[in-house]
Amino acid sequence: MNKRIDLAVEGMTCAGCAAAIEKALLKRQGVKSAQVNLASETVAVEYDDRTVAPPALQQAITDAGYRVLSDNAVIKIGGMTCATCVNTVENALKNTDGVLNVHVNLAAEKAYVTYNSRAVTIPDVKKAVEAAGYQYLGLEGEETAAAEKAARARDLRGKRNRFILGFAFSIPLMALMYIHIHPSFPMAYFMFVVSTPVLVYVTLPIFKGAYRALKNRTLNMDVMYSMGIGTAYLSSILGTFEVVLTRDFLFYETALMLASFLMLGRYLESRAKTKTSDAIRKLVGLQPKNAAVIRDGREMTMPIEEVGIGDAVVVKPGERIPVDGAVVQGMSYVDESMITGEPMPVLKKPNSNVAGGTINKNSVLRIRATRIGKDTVLAQIISLVETAQGSKPPVQRIADRVVSYFIPAVLTVATLSFVVWYFIAGNTLLFSLTRFISVLVIACPCALGLATPTAVTVGIGRGAELGILIKNGEALELTEKVTTMLLDKTGTLTKGKPEVTDLLLVSVDASEQNVLIVAASVEKNSQHPVAEAVVRRAEEKNVQLQEVRDFDTVEGKGVKGSINGAAVYAGSPGFLKENGVPIPAGVAHQISTLEGEGKSVVLVAEKGILTGIIGVADTIKPRADRAVKELKKLGIAPIMVTGDNPRTAQAIAGNIGIEHVMAGVLPQDKARSVERLQKDGTVVSFVGDGINDAPALAQADVGIAIGTGTDIAIDSGDIVLMQGDILDAAAAIELGRKVMSRIKQNLFWAFAYNTALIPVAAGLLYPLFGIAFRPELAALAMAMSSVTVVTLSLQLKAYTPRAKTMSEGRAGSG
Repeated sequence: MNKRIDLAVEGMTCAGCAAAIEKALLKRQGVKSAQVNLASETVAVEYDDRTVAPPALQQAITDAGYRVLSDNAVIKIGGMTCATCVNTVENALKNTDGVLNVHVNLAAEKAYVTYNSRAVTIPDVKKAVEAAGYQYLGLEGEETAAAEKAARARDLRGKRNRFILGFAFSIPLMALMYIHIHPSFPMAYFMFVVSTPVLVYVTLPIFKGAYRALKNRTLNMDVMYSMGIGTAYLSSILGTFEVVLTRDFLFYETALMLASFLMLGRYLESRAKTKTSDAIRKLVGLQPKNAAVIRDGREMTMPIEEVGIGDAVVVKPGERIPVDGAVVQGMSYVDESMITGEPMPVLKKPNSNVAGGTINKNSVLRIRATRIGKDTVLAQIISLVETAQGSKPPVQRIADRVVSYFIPAVLTVATLSFVVWYFIAGNTLLFSLTRFISVLVIACPCALGLATPTAVTVGIGRGAELGILIKNGEALELTEKVTTMLLDKTGTLTKGKPEVTDLLLVSVDASEQNVLIVAASVEKNSQHPVAEAVVRRAEEKNVQLQEVRDFDTVEGKGVKGSINGAAVYAGSPGFLKENGVPIPAGVAHQISTLEGEGKSVVLVAEKGILTGIIGVADTIKPRADRAVKELKKLGIAPIMVTGDNPRTAQAIAGNIGIEHVMAGVLPQDKARSVERLQKDGTVVSFVGDGINDAPALAQADVGIAIGTGTDIAIDSGDIVLMQGDILDAAAAIELGRKVMSRIKQNLFWAFAYNTALIPVAAGLLYPLFGIAFRPELAALAMAMSSVTVVTLSLQLKAYTPRAKTMSEGRAGSG
């Protein structure tokens, strides 16, 4: 069927761009026409949806070097019960014109939708969800928490009432079957009258789900359960009125107990699933609803949505800070543990940055709002965690493939078991029918569907609580494959705030003050940490800096300029030599000594003469050595990457136990260093500053951005460490590996359960051992399989990586 979609494209500048996009699209099989409107920066594509889908069109444009503009929405959905429900919702949304991509997380009960807002709106998406037979509970971020909570409470209450009523009737009915009492009325009629209304009430959601699935031309577990329960009930009616079947075929209590166990399982599963998203609910709960703002000289309380950038906000002791801002008045300790995971409150004074959601502890603060709404650190963290929880690790593809074939396979096995037992083995119709029903109700793709998303949701939530933000499922999976970790020296292994430790005079005419004036004057234009250390020393000495003209910087080597017409240089020995400044023979020993102590050396020259040597050292972070030891325990080889010379680098690395060093690496070459290792088959993680090391973080298999408190660049890396503690890099790897271990454990149990019990339900053990599942026991086993998987995932909530607890002498748990 031919469809048309209008895509907004970024990056088109000329007719050549338009032609390139049209050509790229027309190369795709199934694309009938592609017409670019350069003025509106859109492309209208007509395509055959049986051959090509919107994501493929988007990819064609991306491959051509342009970007399709799209919107993202996280939709809360109710009524999903199994992995096939996920497929039904995804297909319903994918078939909606304008939807580019969809991923549904069963554990979180959310759909992550990428869509073209020119072609489809959220109300259209809502219609698609409801047409598929599920509940649209609103958009993530909307004020729908109360409605969502009420809907989930209603759902739980309904399931609880159904299984309680079901057991209240099915247990006595089953007892009557075994007691063999002889009432004056026919027992079959009594069971029919008593069980029918209860069965209708208990099974209504199951049959509704089956109807929705068949209406959407899909098969889900409700279809199979409906077949099992329906077969048992229909056989009972035929037996009751002795039409075709005899009264040996009374399954009333079986059908009712079967349905009750299904409802019990869904009730327990729903309760457990709500706990998987506790972490995100806690984060959302940190967002204050109101703020005290100074307007027209008066303090007034207003909704947080009305606070603007630049507003003066007053925060009293014990209150949550409502927005991100800078302190303009007051001094107080602030508890940032809910965002960074750091338990110790941080002192905030004028010009200090504060984050919304953190708690002011002991004094009044007045802050100026700098970021509000979705731009605050807390909002970014919530968005990041939500997106990560909705991502699929590659390992989930195995389960997805199995689920797509699962129900047809089970229906085949159930039918074959009936045919074999009745027509080939010559067993009774009663026994053969029981095998058929047992196979239908014991099969459970739900456990397979829940194995990965529950573990991912809980694990990523737990990481957020520990100040470790894992941004996607692929990074999670790659943590267990990492063999080498590149650690940027400055700001990662060291505090990133070097200090001047030595100032040596070389020229007889030079003075310490003059060397410091020249060095600080030319270095003040540089952003390098070593340059900043030199400028800070000059400020401490109250040195008057000079104006520098013709300033130039050679990244990774040094800076130069002119003061009062005289050329001045500050940088490495090689840099000075390149600029014609001779290095006296005796100076080499001094340089060597300083570098041997792990110090960076800045040579200062004026008028072509070397005047002084400045030694600068960066302090190693307190727990860097323990982090290195922990990485080695995890089987990961740590390598330090630095722009320092080899002697300095080896000295620093030796102090913390790192044997391998990449020295003299310029900032732009860090990504190439990662790439070289990857070409040798190494799975590389890079740990560095989220701002300056962005290329290397992007190149690495797992990029880990490390920052301090709320100043971290949250958009960087695959994993973000909020505390600035290098030990958390090891903790992130441990957490990732623990989550992957739990996913594999869940998948093992889900696969083992189905491969072991489906044959038993079909009667495989009956000829040898006389073992055959009753349908109601099969239903119990099915219910417990999903609950087991969710419970195993929930254990991750208590897990603490060893690297987070080693300082206290405890091992990780969970």
